Amino acid sequence: MEFLNPEQVLNQLELSESMLAADFGCGAGGWAIPLAKKLRTGKVYAIDIQEEALSALRTKIDTARLNNLKLIRADLEQGVGSSIQANLLDLVLETNLLFQANDKKKVVEEAKRVLKQGGELLVVDWKPQAKMGPEGGRISPSEVEELAKSLGFVLDREIEAGSHHYGLLFKKPR
Repeated sequence: MEFLNPEQVLNQLELSESMLAADFGCGAGGWAIPLAKKLRTGKVYAIDIQEEALSALRTKIDTARLNNLKLIRADLEQGVGSSIQANLLDLVLETNLLFQANDKKKVVEEAKRVLKQGGELLVVDWKPQAKMGPEGGRISPSEVEELAKSLGFVLDREIEAGSHHYGLLFKKPR
């Protein structure tokens, strides 16, 4: 896997069709749509701060005829930013999100709040040494691990995410 492929990354997770999940910082749905296709009887909350991104995603949802995606416009760096009920979700994706966040801790705290016990947080972000991608804001895997552990998450395993990204799967303890 050379470049980041959401489908290949998601295939490394133990997903069941009825899971409840969220894609934090969903953008135009590069992760939310493949996830919704896998969680056919479940639900995916696609959350982004930009209305333009959600609008683009709405069009894609109609084209793909997906009815298990709920779009939410929200600032995940505000307390209870997602407006999702606490302890509800099985999985939260934070893909190419933390490098953009001013308050990375708030974003991970929100994931913890909405995940049920035993739920999983997948962080995929730019490797600090990647030759392409954004210039600023990158956070190393060890920094993500430290942040997640400080909030009570346990590192489950690393996920293969291509040559420019790393993937870390955390569990919210039971």
